[in-house]
Amino acid sequence: MKVLLLSAYDTDSHKSWCQGLMQHLPEFEWHYSCLPGRYFSWRIRGNPLSWMTGKDQSLFQQRFDLIIATSMVDVATLRGLTPELAGTPWLVYFHENQFAYPKSQQQHGSIEPQMVNLYSALAADHVLFNSQFNRRTMLDGITQLMAKMPDLAPRNLAQRIESKSQILPVPINLKPAKAWVNHSNENKLKLIWNHRWEYDKGPDSLLNIVRAIEEKRLPIEVNIAGKRFQRAPDAFDKLSDLSCVKRIGTYESVEDYLQALLESDIVLSTASHEFQGLAMLEGAAMNCVPLAPNDLAYPEWIPQSCLYQTEQDAICLLEKWCQQGLPETPDVHHYTWQYMAPKYQSLLVSLSGRS
Repeated sequence: MKVLLLSAYDTDSHKSWCQGLMQHLPEFEWHYSCLPGRYFSWRIRGNPLSWMTGKDQSLFQQRFDLIIATSMVDVATLRGLTPELAGTPWLVYFHENQFAYPKSQQQHGSIEPQMVNLYSALAADHVLFNSQFNRRTMLDGITQLMAKMPDLAPRNLAQRIESKSQILPVPINLKPAKAWVNHSNENKLKLIWNHRWEYDKGPDSLLNIVRAIEEKRLPIEVNIAGKRFQRAPDAFDKLSDLSCVKRIGTYESVEDYLQALLESDIVLSTASHEFQGLAMLEGAAMNCVPLAPNDLAYPEWIPQSCLYQTEQDAICLLEKWCQQGLPETPDVHHYTWQYMAPKYQSLLVSLSGRS
């Protein structure tokens, strides 16, 4: 089976998912084409033009059994401009959606990214989401957007997309650790925060929680990991001044990062945006107890006993765990490639049979 795999904004999570598909489904003949994850506004609107004139333009004149596109791909435009591929089944995978993506101060209020998502979902033969939260917020966002339009706006678009959609999470490329080991030093718990150093991952909430750990003298050592960019929120400079923060910085190798997870007891999220929670799933796979907001995609797999409503709730849970011990880590084996690959394989084969 010959498959064309397209990633229009090939950042870490999208790239990892694409490489995972090719690695764990080697029975397919993969043809992978990607565009750099930069210049967001141009990339989401201009990717068909870039592909049609770029180094991989010959791919769009070939025949395939199936085409898989990530959510940044302008499927409607690309399918309309490539008659050789118009009749091929298209699958679009939404790692995230632009209807629920929090806006930064640098972004303007254009609905162009949302319209690309909408047209792509309508133009595709099948739509996949990585979580119920992702699907719900996109479908609700579409309905709300159409309700704002002055006239001739269809009211059933969300239902049309939902009828050809399903949930299939992004798998983690880890095998869950089988044996629980207490790595605490001198009765101290080790907490790791392992997210992108950006505004939507809640750096200010992280700072408030870590300050409370310091002020209350909780027996917790904090490790600030994750990916740092050239510009980072001011909160990270302030975190480095706190004595309970034993390490702050990006791990250069995957091995060092996984070792840090193995040596940790708690993995913390303070995110205001999360469509699945891969970093938290990785922590849980390494036997860390997750501590996350009772919001976004987290309630789909994290027990209520490990979710918090406010920063104060998070601090209270940490105090409780210091005094009474940690709760059981949730089982996340069903999020691994070993478990998910057959599900992907079955779906892709069935979709290709529609051509």
